[in-house]
Amino acid sequence: MKPVNLLPESQRRRAPSADGKSSYVVLGVLGVLLLMTGLYVVTANQATSRLDEAAVASAEADRLEAQVASLGAFGSFAQVKETRVASVKQMATDRFDWERLMLELARVLPAKGWLQTVEASTSGETDATAAASTTTTAGSGPSAALTGCLPHQPDVADLMLRLRRMHRAEDVSLGESVLEDQNNAPSIDTCGSYYKFDIAVTFAPALVEEAPDGQVRVPAALGGGS
Repeated sequence: MKPVNLLPESQRRRAPSADGKSSYVVLGVLGVLLLMTGLYVVTANQATSRLDEAAVASAEADRLEAQVASLGAFGSFAQVKETRVASVKQMATDRFDWERLMLELARVLPAKGWLQTVEASTSGETDATAAASTTTTAGSGPSAALTGCLPHQPDVADLMLRLRRMHRAEDVSLGESVLEDQNNAPSIDTCGSYYKFDIAVTFAPALVEEAPDGQVRVPAALGGGS
């Protein structure tokens, strides 16, 4: 027997239809689209931020390169300064007070003798043929090769002691002291009856801190002031 529903049509329970399921599907699709849109916005924002950071880094790199280029001239100037300072120090070390040397030679040479040749060098190398074939100089400091005439051998020894007292003199060596032909009269070219001496004097190199303006006085015994 078939059951009969006696309730009015308006109060009867309605069975779910297929349209309800389709609405859930639509809502799901909309949720997925919303999620994808959010992911796109986040990714786009990150990409934009990274592009901005790259632009800032590139601008900073350009600024630093420009700064380095502007400072390159100062670096070159500093190098030139160091080179010039080194050159000046080298020149100060190689300098020699030739005026003082001649003054002292005039003071230490005995009255009865004279010099025939004087050869000096700041490098310690002298031309032996200009002074005497037996003259040799040692060391790398300034040096002087002297040849001249004195009446007696003790005068030559006394001259060597006096030369040793000269300013910055380190070593005094005797090349020879010989008696020339006594028949010839003494002259500028020959010693005659005098002893011809050949002496090499080696001086200490100049110090960079040494005063170059004559503050170190010549000793009074060699003609300097008090």
